[in-house]
Amino acid sequence: MKLPLHKIAAVVFVILLLASMIEVGITMERGKQEGRELRGWQLKWVNAAIGEGVHPPHTKSGWIDVSPSDDLPEVPGVMTGVWFRTSLPPLGSNSAALLNKVYGSDIRAYVDDTLVYDSNGRGSRGGGKLLIPLTAPQAAKELYIYSGGADSRLGLEGEIKVGSYGKLLNVYLKENLLDLMIGGSLIFMAVVLGVCSVFLKRELFVNGILLMLIMLSSGVLMIYYSPYLEIVMENKYRWLELLFDAALFTLLPAFTYFFEKLFGSGLFKAVTRLRRLQMGYSLFCVGLCVLNIALSYRLDGLYRTFTVDVVGILMIIQFLLLLGLAIRYSLRGNVEAIIFTIGFAVFAFASLSELSLYYMSGEKYHLYWWKWGMVGFLVSLIVIVGRRFAKNHEQVVEYSKELEKFNNDLQRSEKMEIISELAASVAHEVRNPLQVTRGFLQIIGGAQDSKEREYLQLAISELDRASHIINDFLTFAKPAMDKVECLDVGEELRHVAGILLPLAQIQGSRIEIHLEAGLYVKFNSSKFKQAMINIIKNGIEAIQDNGLVTITAGKHGAYVVISVRDTGEGMTASEIARLGEPYYSNKTKGTGLGLMVTFRLIEAMNGTIEFQSVKGKGTEVIIKLPAAKP
Repeated sequence: MKLPLHKIAAVVFVILLLASMIEVGITMERGKQEGRELRGWQLKWVNAAIGEGVHPPHTKSGWIDVSPSDDLPEVPGVMTGVWFRTSLPPLGSNSAALLNKVYGSDIRAYVDDTLVYDSNGRGSRGGGKLLIPLTAPQAAKELYIYSGGADSRLGLEGEIKVGSYGKLLNVYLKENLLDLMIGGSLIFMAVVLGVCSVFLKRELFVNGILLMLIMLSSGVLMIYYSPYLEIVMENKYRWLELLFDAALFTLLPAFTYFFEKLFGSGLFKAVTRLRRLQMGYSLFCVGLCVLNIALSYRLDGLYRTFTVDVVGILMIIQFLLLLGLAIRYSLRGNVEAIIFTIGFAVFAFASLSELSLYYMSGEKYHLYWWKWGMVGFLVSLIVIVGRRFAKNHEQVVEYSKELEKFNNDLQRSEKMEIISELAASVAHEVRNPLQVTRGFLQIIGGAQDSKEREYLQLAISELDRASHIINDFLTFAKPAMDKVECLDVGEELRHVAGILLPLAQIQGSRIEIHLEAGLYVKFNSSKFKQAMINIIKNGIEAIQDNGLVTITAGKHGAYVVISVRDTGEGMTASEIARLGEPYYSNKTKGTGLGLMVTFRLIEAMNGTIEFQSVKGKGTEVIIKLPAAKP
């Protein structure tokens, strides 16, 4: 089976995505092997208010031994800073020290009394990696690191590695820039999706805009968690926090509304009510944020309660409700709900697994795979919206086909109406003089010799043929039945087959009948026979030698379905499209009026007729008529 191009592209994209995930994961594991890990160091608490954080303390008293496995110590009493020191091993000409996590807004590093790094008040309050460049003459000296600020968490956590500056810089950049790359990609995709959504109709426009807001907010959240951003931005903490809150206040209601647009309002309209609650709460938090800024952040405690604790509870309620409803819809066979559940399960599994490892390691595990879980979940949302786009495209194509069919039927109906009016007005006037002429020719022919009588008989036969064509015109013009009765379809078809059997034998073909019992329709008997004779006769005449015409009839629902299949030469699609048109026939002396009359007779009784043919293999005519009770 050949896959469509867009499906092949989707498979290739997924393979490349998985390959990149594996490659980055392998790179990170290799990065853990780079450099030489220091087994321990010492710390000393100081009070920066009295100048103890200005220069490295070279005293021997007050130092406490710590190791990489120890938890981050709590800040004692009025202390506002802490010093760390360790002895540097022999180093190369271009070396560095990589610190796993450093807390504090004021970070400085010294080799003995030489300043080698200063954060200038832009350290990481949330704990970020730090790369300190070192040179060979600094080997076998003391490395002092100061961490200070008015924060509840100060100091070092995790290991310190020393080694080649280039290799450690490579690890540092790959680990920290990945968040920026993923977040930036999501923001770029969100912008592109937003621009494209402008050109969609209303329903798809709303879905596209909601998905854009989800991707945009997710990208901002992912960038916020990048430690690398803290290094390149000055006064970053407060503004990044506000940007994070704005993205979160947008993400939660947008996500719920997106779910509502896809799957409905849920039981007791729970999704709609949750969405309204989240929108109202987000507006409340935005107002509280503006008030906190206006009061110079004096409401930080109250603001954090509403934007951290309460929002966390709302997120738990949201995820549990939406996941439960998605599973419920999935069990009912909803394909989009299955895709949503799988994507959400990938995100939840990656996040819960890493959170478990994080807390089991004493908060020393570096969270990584949750980002790819988020990407996988967003991909599932994109797939759902893509399915909606594809379904809309299929509907447009289907509507265009129906419109084309309707247009063709309308043109055909107009042609038939014109011919009907022409036939009704002309046929009666032409038939009367023909009958008179035929009568006089018969009288004259009785008194002539054999040769002249032969010519007169030929003239009479041609007049009969013209009269037969005129009768077909009248039947087409007035297809209404003189007497409609309940007909036994099996009996009528057997009678028609008996009439046409000699013609089939002359053509060297056979007629087979397979009929169900108890089939009845409302029709005029003579008109029914006329319609079936026209169809079966065409099948017989289409056969060359040793052919077969198969007549079957059965009941399907509220209809009686009659099938006439022949093993003749068949027709092309363009020839089938023209069947029923006046004066169109595949026979040399045909006028096309026979099938035209058949079409009108069947349509007059609320039936349908359909032709299926393969060139060189034969044709099947399928007639559907409303079933009747005897």
